[in-house]
Amino acid sequence: MKKLVVFSLIAVLLTACSSKEVNFTLTGNIKGLKKGKLYLQKIEDTLIVNVDSVEINGDSDYLLETHLKEPEILFLYLDKVDGDKNDDIIEFFAEEGEMTINTSLKNFTYDAEVKGSANQQKLEEFKGIVKRFNNQHLDLIKENFEAQQKEDEEGLIAVNNKYENLLRRKYLYTVNFAMNHKNLEVSPYVMLTEAFDANTKYLDTVYNSLEKNIRKSKYGKELKTLIKQREKTEKLEEKVEKEN
Repeated sequence: MKKLVVFSLIAVLLTACSSKEVNFTLTGNIKGLKKGKLYLQKIEDTLIVNVDSVEINGDSDYLLETHLKEPEILFLYLDKVDGDKNDDIIEFFAEEGEMTINTSLKNFTYDAEVKGSANQQKLEEFKGIVKRFNNQHLDLIKENFEAQQKEDEEGLIAVNNKYENLLRRKYLYTVNFAMNHKNLEVSPYVMLTEAFDANTKYLDTVYNSLEKNIRKSKYGKELKTLIKQREKTEKLEEKVEKEN
């Protein structure tokens, strides 16, 4: 009888623990998908690891679950088994609670509609503007190539000036965006991904503007680490210059 009670208590405890582990649910539909495997992935110690998976066999609806310590970037990876070698992946900003990602087999990444995350919503707004900067960068690459072909030194200088101006505007936009969303984890994240090589003072300005809980977040800590590394490198470079 005592053993039965003990086993019952253990079962209750295990059930309680397992229910606490899942605090994030991702559901959705992949139009046109008949067979394949979906993986929910995250970056852990610079490696991509699977945190959940589901086999798709006829029904294109899916459900994936995991436990999130805090909002962070996750990946929805589709491993196709239909002979198509072009497997796809969707990157999104996950938050505790329920999220949905609906997309299609044909354009898995580009058709993705992600809902249920404030960080994801702001990240999409940010990417929409950054895409314009990136398109202008591609135009400058073309201009630079044409100037090289013509051996046009003045043209090359002009293109370089345009590029420096474009980069400056992109950094300023990123800094302003980050400071305007200092209460969200997306703020330090965009600095790490789009302005990691900006002037250290910009990185430091954004970090110091972050709300306390965001500074303590995963990406807040990574931004702080980056700033420390940059400051250490800059001091070393100053020392070398003085010695020379």
